[in-house]
Amino acid sequence: MTAAAEVLYEVRGEVAVITLNRPDQLNAINNAMCEQLTAAFRRFDEDRALRVAILTAAGDRSFSAGRDLKEVAGGAQRPPIPVIGATVEVNKPVIAAVNGTAVGGGWIFAQMCDLCIAAEHATFGIAEAKVGRGLHWTPPLVHMVGSRIALELMITGKTIDAQRAHAIGFVNRVVPYSALLPAAYALAEEIIACAPLSVANARRMVREAMNNGVDAALAEGETLAAQLYASEDASEGPRAFKEKRKPVWKGR
Repeated sequence: MTAAAEVLYEVRGEVAVITLNRPDQLNAINNAMCEQLTAAFRRFDEDRALRVAILTAAGDRSFSAGRDLKEVAGGAQRPPIPVIGATVEVNKPVIAAVNGTAVGGGWIFAQMCDLCIAAEHATFGIAEAKVGRGLHWTPPLVHMVGSRIALELMITGKTIDAQRAHAIGFVNRVVPYSALLPAAYALAEEIIACAPLSVANARRMVREAMNNGVDAALAEGETLAAQLYASEDASEGPRAFKEKRKPVWKGR
């Protein structure tokens, strides 16, 4: 890892840890962070030895305060914020480990990840309406928390705490700050213990249901299931169960 980098990248076993690294600026998203984070996601996605990524941030104050508005005000040309599924493709699970405030772009980062764990002191907010910025990235939120809660958050710019974020279904787990990364690793290991093709299938199903509705997702599920059941892993799972051992997944 390079100390001066805006984004740090570390591999621990089958897990990539991607860390936003501008703690003195509340991990605000500048152009360099956008470019480096895009590269980090691509690196993770292309490394077949890695199964799960954890996205977190340096320090205990802020996950990300959103776009660096000082840079925006300076008129610099802005690359798009890397959003999984929109501007960058990632085909393996990503867990957000939210260590503090997640506002604007920080909310986007928490929203785009497959799962989210938050420190007890973390807070979340969609502040775009307060600074005249767009909300084009919010449609997935409607599926996640419902239209009325999503709209309230969007048109008031209010901030909610981690407990409220958990109650509305935006956060999977809330833990003490000291347990944040251990909890994220534990969740990653639970995923890694499962068959990689089944994990990929589940991610596709959720996205299909969100994008195209239940009927289309069921139809797509039949196609994906046929491919899954023809794989080596589909035979390995029952065999390992019968032999009372851990399965050896090959991802094929």
